[in-house]
Amino acid sequence: MGVESIHLEPTLDTIKAVLILDNNGARILAKYYDKGTAFATPVEQKKFEKNLFNKTHKANSEIIMFEGMTCLYKTNVDLFFYVIGSVQENELLLMSVLDCVYNSVAQILRKNVDRRSLLDNLEIVMLAMDEMVDNGIILEVDPAVLVNRVALRTDDIPLGEQTVAQVLQSAKEQLKWSLLK
Repeated sequence: MGVESIHLEPTLDTIKAVLILDNNGARILAKYYDKGTAFATPVEQKKFEKNLFNKTHKANSEIIMFEGMTCLYKTNVDLFFYVIGSVQENELLLMSVLDCVYNSVAQILRKNVDRRSLLDNLEIVMLAMDEMVDNGIILEVDPAVLVNRVALRTDDIPLGEQTVAQVLQSAKEQLKWSLLK
């Protein structure tokens, strides 16, 4: 009898987690898709995030092997973006997800990618994450498509939440159309 080779079937669920941490390693947004051994409880998730941040916050690379997983990351000002996959996952596929996360956030925040702006727009960023990855399955990696899908139109915003400029613009549009009739 020879040595048995391990044959892994290809699966669609390629993403184990998508994380956004601040420059102190504190969680801003975390989506865990693999509820297996590494991420079973919130305590284990926090421990993983702390260890991952300690390993990457001073490093220059974009990819590391960490706790048996492939971790790709990108930093900007005071934010750290992470995409985690299995050790045998294709790094180019994970990088396309990381680029989509980062570029989508940059477009949503209008190139003002920092902690405060992210927190101010967290619900839209969370919606974008949900549209991008569902249960570890990649649904979309084009930031333009993703941002268009989650973009709020001003006519959908309740009057109480609109800015003065938006209300004035809406009034001008209504006046213009009433005069043209």
